[in-house]
Amino acid sequence: MKSIEQLNAVQKIQDYINNHLNEEITLKTLSRVSGYSPSHTERLFKELTDQNLFDYIRLMRLTDAAKTMRHKKKIKIIDISLNYLFDYHEGFTRAFSKTFGVSPKKYQKNPIPVQYFIPYSVLSRHVLKLKEEVKIMKSKTVFVQVVERPKRKAIIKRGIKAKSYFPYCEEVGCDVWGILASIPDALYEPAGFWLPKHLVKPNTSEYVQGVEINLDYHQQIPDDFDVVELDACQMMIFQGEPYDDVNFMQEIGVIQDHIAVFDPKLYGYEWDDKHPSFQLEPQSHRGYIEAKPVKKI
Repeated sequence: MKSIEQLNAVQKIQDYINNHLNEEITLKTLSRVSGYSPSHTERLFKELTDQNLFDYIRLMRLTDAAKTMRHKKKIKIIDISLNYLFDYHEGFTRAFSKTFGVSPKKYQKNPIPVQYFIPYSVLSRHVLKLKEEVKIMKSKTVFVQVVERPKRKAIIKRGIKAKSYFPYCEEVGCDVWGILASIPDALYEPAGFWLPKHLVKPNTSEYVQGVEINLDYHQQIPDDFDVVELDACQMMIFQGEPYDDVNFMQEIGVIQDHIAVFDPKLYGYEWDDKHPSFQLEPQSHRGYIEAKPVKKI
């Protein structure tokens, strides 16, 4: 069991890498960031992320490069390779092609869904294993609003029996998010969905991960993913306060407990189980967000 100090050290490394992808990153620098020796820094990082430190940096750079090419069609491949610290254009092309199964030139022209590298923060991944007690504020502010969702489609990856995130990861794996994040022209960010009964296929899960797209979306769909049509609806959004990463499970509990006792009739609505509910990726700076469909009474 790793200590909170070790988890924080690797989290600091992850944050540093994420903020310096276009700069030289050395083991000496990361050692200073972590507060450990270079050899211990490498070993601890591998233990907590299951990734070699510099393989991790390379995959982060390649994914960021792919995102740049997806949105900037006119930028030259050679400039991209230099921006992400690849010494040679050919080396970048080989690394990109090996990682994503398509050359940079072809991807820039037609950004098909690929497997982006989107690592989990070590605090989020290991917090459930911590035996240390985490104090929670006695009261939390939950911001609630109702938004309109148009008629649309969703690209989803089904599980087997899962009704929540962790069982879904055990059934499907935790790398679905990387593919979803690469899908071009998505309406919103990827989400975890609880499907209504009519959208659940036999022997598949209620909980899925997916991304919403326009009705006229005709680009490539990733293998083993489904497309479902979603009717227009109203969603009641529940958003918590910003929090420390180590507290993310408690923050999810705060919102879900709030929803469990929330009475939408007080505001002229009732729950509408004909549409999916969803949760967004927990991000500490914005608070945890979950949404349930409602309709006017």
